[in-house]
Amino acid sequence: MRNSDQIEIRQAEALVPYREALTAMTARNTAIAEGMASELIWLLEHPPVYTAGTSAAADELLDPRFDVVEAGRGGRYTYHGPGQRVGYLILDLGKRARDVRGFVHAVEEWVIDTLGDFGVGAWRAAGRVGIWTRGNDGREAKIGAIGIRIRRWVTMHGFSVNLAPDLSHFGGIVPCGIEEYGITSLAALGISVAPEEWDRALLARTEAFLERLAPSIDAAPATKEMP
Repeated sequence: MRNSDQIEIRQAEALVPYREALTAMTARNTAIAEGMASELIWLLEHPPVYTAGTSAAADELLDPRFDVVEAGRGGRYTYHGPGQRVGYLILDLGKRARDVRGFVHAVEEWVIDTLGDFGVGAWRAAGRVGIWTRGNDGREAKIGAIGIRIRRWVTMHGFSVNLAPDLSHFGGIVPCGIEEYGITSLAALGISVAPEEWDRALLARTEAFLERLAPSIDAAPATKEMP
C-alpha cells in the first residue's frame, strides 16, 4: 500500500472563509488523533484575512483592513487571500517520524521542488521560516509561508504559496515579522499558474514528501511538540 492511500485529498474551487477552515481543521485534527478519521491534505484559497500566530507582536499589525484571526499556529502575522494557494496538512506524525523540524523541512522541500517545476529557483534561508526566491529587483523575496501546529502528534496548518495575489494586501502587516525583505509571487515573476495547475504539480510530488516523513533509525526522538 502506498503512503498516500489513506490520505484524503481535498481541493476547494470556491474561497473558504478562514474561520470556517480553522474550525474544520481543528475538528479533523481531533478526529485523527482519536482514530476516527483519515488524514487530510486540503488545498484552498481564502477571502482576504490576516492571521496571527502565537509569536505575533501587536506592532506588526500596521493596518487591519481585513479580518484578523488568531490562528493558534506557530509564527507571527501573515496574509491569506485570493490568488494565494494554501495547503493545510492534517497528518499523523505518530505513525511517521516524530520530528518537528524534519516535518517543517519536508514541507519546505515539497514547495521548493514544486516551484522548480515552474522554473522558479527557491530555497529556505537560515533564521527565516518560509520559502524564498529572487524578486524582479534581484533581491531575496518571500514567495511562500510556512506555519505549523502539532497537537497529539497530529499536524495542523501548513503552507501558502503566492500564485497571483494582490501583493499590496501584505502592506497591512509586517509579514512573518520580517521587515527587510519583500514579498513576490509567480505572477510578479511573469509566470502564470492557475490553482489547478499548481495542485496537479504539487500532488504529483506527494509520495516524495511523505517519504521524507518516514522514521529514521538514526534520528533522535523529539521531546516536545510545537505550540
